[in-house]
Amino acid sequence: MLDYLLLWNTGCSFYCIGNLLRRTVSRILQSIPVLLAVFTLTFFMVRAAPGGPFGTEKRLSEQQLERLNAHYGLDKSLGEQYLTTLSNIVLKADLGPSFRYEGQSVNGMIAGALPVSLELGLWAMLIAICTGIPLGVLAAVKRNTWLDIVPMGWSMIGICLPNFVIGPLLVMVFSIWLGWFNPTGWYSAADRVLPSLTLGLSYAAIVARLTRAGVVEVLAMDYIRAARAKGIDGIRLIFTHALRGGLLPVVAYLGPAFAGVLTGSFVVETIFNVPGLGQLFVRGALGLDFTMVQGTVLLYAAMVVLMNLIADLLQSWLNPQAA
Repeated sequence: MLDYLLLWNTGCSFYCIGNLLRRTVSRILQSIPVLLAVFTLTFFMVRAAPGGPFGTEKRLSEQQLERLNAHYGLDKSLGEQYLTTLSNIVLKADLGPSFRYEGQSVNGMIAGALPVSLELGLWAMLIAICTGIPLGVLAAVKRNTWLDIVPMGWSMIGICLPNFVIGPLLVMVFSIWLGWFNPTGWYSAADRVLPSLTLGLSYAAIVARLTRAGVVEVLAMDYIRAARAKGIDGIRLIFTHALRGGLLPVVAYLGPAFAGVLTGSFVVETIFNVPGLGQLFVRGALGLDFTMVQGTVLLYAAMVVLMNLIADLLQSWLNPQAA
């Protein structure tokens, strides 16, 4: 009998691993046409904008413009440029040279800026999770009391206020009035505080509301009533029974939210002069640096796909019946 149970458990484990691998491969294959569509739209839209990457430079002669266009391949048809760029990305992982920064590649510039944006995003998501989940659980447990109304009221304010409003308010209070932090820069640990708070507070508000809704729904289920009938209550009931199912909406949201932190940081990095991807994207868009805009948008799309995949796998682990 023991051998039979061991064999059954082993078979179930292999089945779960195989199912996980199938889901992973399937999601990766589904993401390929999505990334291709994002690249195609970005390629043609950025070139449809009036002007060009060398139009804002000091006055250049026709011969100089022709040489620059020939050097970067801009004298070819759009179809040829599209196929050349796509083949370089697929076969060589080469995003091309920057049109605005002579002698620098988009790969190298993104590699230098990505760690900054990732650090900012990690701090912001840490603030969102460590603030939003406890407030959401507290509001769900103390439903319809002031411990529910006050946190959810603040979370609604946080959802309504955009980053470009929260950032200047934090600078006014903590930098100008109190003098605790520098208003701009990314040099010391203290410089991380205001950008991370600006980016993390809005996500914390959404996490708090999702956590409350998920935990309230789980607390009304039959197995929670059965656990209470057995004498399980309080913190043990929340953390061992309710929280795992109650966090499913939060996990589903955190996947795209983490990737969204990178795009949300475009505004925050500009406000606080943080040398991340946001600065590259804004400068590339203003200067019509085609390759830079393509590279940052494609990287964001890849991050969305990756984070959605991780969130999907975490949901399968938290709720195997949904797999």
